[in-house]
Amino acid sequence: MRKLHMLDAVNAAIHEEMARDDKVFVIAEDVGEYGGVWNATRGLYEKYGAIRAMDTPISEAGFTGLCVGAAMAGLRPVTEIMYMDFITACMDQLVNQAAKADLMSGWQMQLPITLRAQYGSGSREAAQHSQSLEGWFCQTPGFKVIIPSNAYDAMGLLKSAIRDNTPCIFMENRNLYYDVIELPDEEYTIPLGKANVMQEGNDLTIVTYGMGVPVCQEAIKKMPNASVELIDLRTIVPLDFEAILNSVKKTGRLLIVHEATPGFSVGSEIVRRVVEEGFDYLDAEPLVYGNLRTAMPFAGNLEDAVLINPEGVVEKMKHLLTGVC
Repeated sequence: MRKLHMLDAVNAAIHEEMARDDKVFVIAEDVGEYGGVWNATRGLYEKYGAIRAMDTPISEAGFTGLCVGAAMAGLRPVTEIMYMDFITACMDQLVNQAAKADLMSGWQMQLPITLRAQYGSGSREAAQHSQSLEGWFCQTPGFKVIIPSNAYDAMGLLKSAIRDNTPCIFMENRNLYYDVIELPDEEYTIPLGKANVMQEGNDLTIVTYGMGVPVCQEAIKKMPNASVELIDLRTIVPLDFEAILNSVKKTGRLLIVHEATPGFSVGSEIVRRVVEEGFDYLDAEPLVYGNLRTAMPFAGNLEDAVLINPEGVVEKMKHLLTGVC
């Protein structure tokens, strides 16, 4: 076993995939000689050189467009948006080109692009550096959307994403970067589209991902008498709806927790599908708990008031279990 935090796991996964397949290369701002703004690409430039660990100008549109062309030509680009908020600068290249090229080419092209994007709130970086934008890409056909909650999942899921032949949006929460856990020494991958039932229970199902996982774990500790089933989705698209529905069939109660705002969200979509396909299993209305719908404030006390927290999860749990807020 080896002890790694998420940044170590991401770095190791990229190193191993570049060694395994010479078609894999990394390109983005500061990912080469500097080793990445978050140090996730350290050592690649020294080992593989400037062609396979390539720094770019500050132009998300430019290097993302290059990745689309490189993938069409048979390469496997791995790129990085250092703050997910900056992904707005390359939406045409992603949404109108990468996500649609396979269909529009009559399946003559594959687009094996892995786009890593750091995201998250709670670090006092205000409205333009704190957004959770996974819903945009879940809404667009053609993407896989992956959000690990720990180093083990980050390693296995990133390797699967790099090997996948469709564009993958791989979101890393910066607040989870330095949580250390043990990983096996031998190579492993985690299949995309398979949720992790982290804890089994009979009273209530909580579905979450990313930063929602430790928030929910802390909330569950505050209600030791409740039998809670905790599901970490790991991948949002493809969604492991079978795991969700099987759990709701057992518990009759559902709470979805994520950092994105609840409206028009991943949680909203899960509620829609559960109501359509498992309405008779429900003993209470399904709930979605997310950050408040507002631009993220810079002031610490105001940001804290916007964010999901264990106390808020406990409140929702009590409502579902007792009918009382």
